[in-house]
Amino acid sequence: MKIELITQLHKTFEDHVHEEDGVEFWLARELQELLGYEEWRNFEKVIDKAMIACKGSKQKASDHFVDVNKMIKLAKGAEREVADIKLTRYACYLIAQSGDPRKDEIAFAMTYFAVQTRKQEVLEKRLEELDRVQAREKLSATEKELSGILFERGVDGQGFANIRSKGDAALFGGKNTKQMKDKLGVPEKRALADFLPSVTIKAKDLATEITNFNVKKDALLKGETNISTEHVNSNQSMRDVLKKHGIVPENLPAEEDVKKIQRRLNSEGKQVAKSTKKV
Repeated sequence: MKIELITQLHKTFEDHVHEEDGVEFWLARELQELLGYEEWRNFEKVIDKAMIACKGSKQKASDHFVDVNKMIKLAKGAEREVADIKLTRYACYLIAQSGDPRKDEIAFAMTYFAVQTRKQEVLEKRLEELDRVQAREKLSATEKELSGILFERGVDGQGFANIRSKGDAALFGGKNTKQMKDKLGVPEKRALADFLPSVTIKAKDLATEITNFNVKKDALLKGETNISTEHVNSNQSMRDVLKKHGIVPENLPAEEDVKKIQRRLNSEGKQVAKSTKKV
């Protein structure tokens, strides 16, 4: 997400916070627009999911979702009363979690309502962490799909590990998975991708997506040797793209364990619930 967009969204969300008796809240119909939902009926479905999640976390939905009415202006100065909902920070956080993760507004909102301070640099760091976690989850799903395809083509678990390692060697300039783990200080029993930066995780994911696509397309592509060649070519292509933009994958330093970040992010919901005042 570009810094300019983060700055814009930060100001917009700040402008729409309301305060009453020292309690901050947002209005659902305003949040609907902030999160990029054009129709209220679609946004209501997201709110319903968030309320279910609220109850599941053993919080009273009525403490965080309060029905209110408001007047809206119509043509020629007329007004009409419509139903609205006062939302606490925790309610907004749950709504963002229940929304469409492909929307930049949703990704920003998840961070904005989770982070207690409103300093933009904190939001930017949190967004980077969230992006890395989501990229890692996507790679896991893509590799799981490849594993299933390989099983159907007669390749066992060890064969899958060999193919992935050869793909890594193509991406990392000749260094296979074990060699990259040694280089970055990754524990033997942990996945290399858990310690890679987002750009490398995404490159691995796209290379695997390409392998999946081509293997599924060619019913004759079978066996560890042939599929290894395909996966090596996919990763070599990703390496070429990265190097064209001045990025040498094997020279990038290791980053914080993505599982540690995931645990930290998962705990935020509980922290938001505890620190949020009821409306």
